[in-house]
Amino acid sequence: MTLLWNPQRPSPMPYDRYRPFQDRVAVPVADRSWPAARIDRAPLWVPVDLRDGNQALAEPMDTPRKRRLFDLLVRTGFKEIEVGYPSASRTDFDFVRHLVTSGAVPDDVTPVVFTPARRDLIDRTFAAIEGMDRAVVHLYIATSPVWREVVLRRDRAEVWRTVREAAAHMARRAGDAPGVRFQFSPETYNLTEPDFVLELCDGLSELWDASPDRPVTHNLPATVEIATPNVYADQIEYAHRNLARRDAVILSVHPHNDRGTGVACAELAVLAGAQRVEGCLFGNGERTGNVDLVTLALNLFAQGVDPMVDFGDIDAVRETVEACNRLPVHPRHPYAGGLVHTAFSGTHQDAISKGFEEHARRAAELGVPESRAPWSVPYLPVDPADLGRTYEAVIRVNSQSGKGGSAYLLRTHHGVDLPARMRPEFARLIQEVTDTSGREATPKELYDLFRAAYLAEGSDGEVRLDSWSVSEEAPGRHRFVCTLSTDGRTGDHEGTGSGPLTALADALTGAGHATEVLEVTVHGSYAFAECRVAGSTTVWGAAEDPAPLAASVGAVLSAVNRGAVR
Repeated sequence: MTLLWNPQRPSPMPYDRYRPFQDRVAVPVADRSWPAARIDRAPLWVPVDLRDGNQALAEPMDTPRKRRLFDLLVRTGFKEIEVGYPSASRTDFDFVRHLVTSGAVPDDVTPVVFTPARRDLIDRTFAAIEGMDRAVVHLYIATSPVWREVVLRRDRAEVWRTVREAAAHMARRAGDAPGVRFQFSPETYNLTEPDFVLELCDGLSELWDASPDRPVTHNLPATVEIATPNVYADQIEYAHRNLARRDAVILSVHPHNDRGTGVACAELAVLAGAQRVEGCLFGNGERTGNVDLVTLALNLFAQGVDPMVDFGDIDAVRETVEACNRLPVHPRHPYAGGLVHTAFSGTHQDAISKGFEEHARRAAELGVPESRAPWSVPYLPVDPADLGRTYEAVIRVNSQSGKGGSAYLLRTHHGVDLPARMRPEFARLIQEVTDTSGREATPKELYDLFRAAYLAEGSDGEVRLDSWSVSEEAPGRHRFVCTLSTDGRTGDHEGTGSGPLTALADALTGAGHATEVLEVTVHGSYAFAECRVAGSTTVWGAAEDPAPLAASVGAVLSAVNRGAVR
């Protein structure tokens, strides 16, 4: 049925070639509990950049780049790090040996190495870690029907036999070494029959004699995403409920991002019982990448949960990863992108500017530094300063910007605090410039425009005060005496009023420049005056002087000159 409000029509794309997930794999959970769960602690994060992310690079990392990235992962606080696939290449083997011989692995960090279910490659893997105090040896094999039938050409029994023989060989190679633990990944788990996954995982838990003091990791990858994240969560909850020796199993997930939902899959999997998450910094990895550990960790941080890793200098992390991967991080990447804390829109800028002001007020009210006050600023889910960012790039001005942004930049960069009623007028000047140039205006360019449009008009405009003085003849009665120059003509003038500035306005009116002072604001060494000049609509002027009265007089004169050229 065609809906009146939705005029979309069928596309010519051959969507009927593809099967929905329910036709490809059974998901037996019916009474799911994960939707009611909450994440109140971080899972164990395991970066696989040095293996999975490395394999996805056009230029795989050499040992110096791998070491630089490894050191970053250690500094950031990761405690289990997949360091390579030693049997895949000499580079990976040599890097694992480098970690052993250089003493680069801290006592509280456990390296993970990856191996297929082949005796010779397992031997190569154990040769790589010889001399390590502790390690996790990660065994994998693809298990889904399409892989068994098309790639491996083995049935379920043959796959289980292959896995069992490989796992037994691993156990023999490890011997009684207490520092070696085991991990198993049924690759393409999310397309594998649930009962077969349990058969494989439970069989290995028994073979490896999993116990709480020497647990086995069962890692269940969404090797290629096939469904919405809730389906993966159901699959993880099924495993969480049904795995044998559950207290001796670390339930791990390894989501990919083929459907663009890797982060959601990981978060829902943790709700469903996962205790460990494998991924890469900024989501590197084959195809569309592995799940992004930076986004996952900072999503927890933004919910008031300790992420258990330190991204307090996010730019340094990003720069290191970009240098090692030789891939850029997108400027709109969550939390870490160059533009994610930046507002160009006038509405957004106004809200953020007011949010900063309110945050400062609340911090003062609580008697705490702004860096420790509870955070609640529109459009900014976290304080950029908590990620090592300055506020310099939060608000940037272009033709889409409004009064709040330019005022904020003038105040924070140059100490010029425009009155609220003056901001729309200054914003219009900025928009004229940015509309013409087609680019953003820097804080310096904003200040230069402010000086040219306002300050210069007070000192170098058509109407100039060559000299002036003011006196109070009686309470509430002031006299302003001045020498004015206009169009090359100089004359002496005076005026009276209830205050110095109304007396100045009277003198200007007497000189032929009808002026009414509506408002004057002084902030620091700057004064701002709103005036009605020659019966026109209101116009603002500004001046700078350490003496408040001199600055105010200059601001009125600036308004007069600006009104004269309108």
